[in-house]
Amino acid sequence: MRIYRGLHSTRQALARGERGGCALTIGNFDGVHRGHQAMLALLRNEARHRGLPSCVMTFEPHPRDHFARVAGRPELAPARIATLRDKLIELEACGVDEVVVMPFDDRLASLSPQAFIDDILLAGLGTRYLLVGDDFRFGARRAGDYALLDEAGEQAGFDVARMLSYEVHGLRVSSSAVRDALAAGDMEQAARLLGRPYAISGHVIHGRKLGRALGESATGRADGFRTLNLRFGHPKPAASGIFAVRTHGLADEPLDGVASLGVRPTIEDAGRVLLEAHCLDWPAALGVEGGYGRLVRVELLHKLRDEARYDGLDALTAAIAADVAHARDWFAAHAAVRRQTTRDRI
Repeated sequence: MRIYRGLHSTRQALARGERGGCALTIGNFDGVHRGHQAMLALLRNEARHRGLPSCVMTFEPHPRDHFARVAGRPELAPARIATLRDKLIELEACGVDEVVVMPFDDRLASLSPQAFIDDILLAGLGTRYLLVGDDFRFGARRAGDYALLDEAGEQAGFDVARMLSYEVHGLRVSSSAVRDALAAGDMEQAARLLGRPYAISGHVIHGRKLGRALGESATGRADGFRTLNLRFGHPKPAASGIFAVRTHGLADEPLDGVASLGVRPTIEDAGRVLLEAHCLDWPAALGVEGGYGRLVRVELLHKLRDEARYDGLDALTAAIAADVAHARDWFAAHAAVRRQTTRDRI
C-alpha cells in the first residue's frame, strides 16, 4: 500500500502521466469497522473492474479535532478509536492500494464544495470513480452533498456511487457506536462492530521501570510487574481502564496479560496517554530487556475496571496484584468456555 502525505506527489504523478487516476472513497475511517470494511470491499471491486488503483482519502487530525481547537472547546473533539498507525494497518489489511492522508487545517476547512471537487478530486487525485457513505458531506460548512457530487461527476466525467448504512443485528455500524461500546467497557460489543478484537499497536518504549520495583515484593521476582509501554498518540482514547489483554509480536504465540490504558493518575497524571501491558508469563528467551523496540499489537479483550488514583505506591502495588489475579481468572474461565463449546460442537 502506498501512502501519500497530502497531494503534492499525486499532482506531480498526474502531471507526468505516471498516474492515471483512481477509484476513491473519503472518510475519517476511525477504527476501520465492519461498515468501513464493506465499503472498502466494494471500492476494490469497482477499482478492479475499471483497472484503477483503489484509494482512500482520510484526514489527520480528525476534522472535529480541528474545529474543537478553533472554537477553544477541546471537549468537543471526539474520543479516538485508533492511532494513525493502526488505521493505516487496517486499511492495508483491507487491500487498499493507496491512502492519501490530508492535513485538516483552515485551508482545507474553508474550501467551497466546488473548489474541493476541482482542486482535490480532479486536479489532485484524478478521480474517476467516487464512493461515499449515505451521510457524506464536504466543503466549507458541509455545504456539499451527494446530489452535488453526482451532478459534478456528470459534467467532469467521473462516476459517483453511494453506499447505504451497514447494520449488524439491527444496529447501524459506525465509529460512534464503536466509541460508545469502548467507553462502556463492552469489549465484546466493540469486537462485533469492528469484526476483530479492539487492539492498539506500537513500538515498545522505555518507561520509568517502576513496575519492576513495585512488583518485586508482590511477585517474589526481581522483574516484578514488567510492562510493555506503548504511546497512544491522542489525548482522548475511546477506551480507558484496566484490561485483560493478549499481546502479539513477542513470541510465536500471543501472550496473555493485563494492561492499563490511560494517564496513570497515581504516578503522574500528566495527560500523556500510555498503554502499559504486563505479560502474565514472560518468555525467558527474550531476557529482561528483550521487548524494547519491538512492534507489538495488544488486543484489549475484557475490561476489569476503571483507572483509579491510589494513596501511595503500596496501595497501587496491591491493586496491580489484584488485577493480575483477576486477569488470570478471566483467561482461565474463557479457556473453559472455549473447551465446552468445542465439546458441544463435536
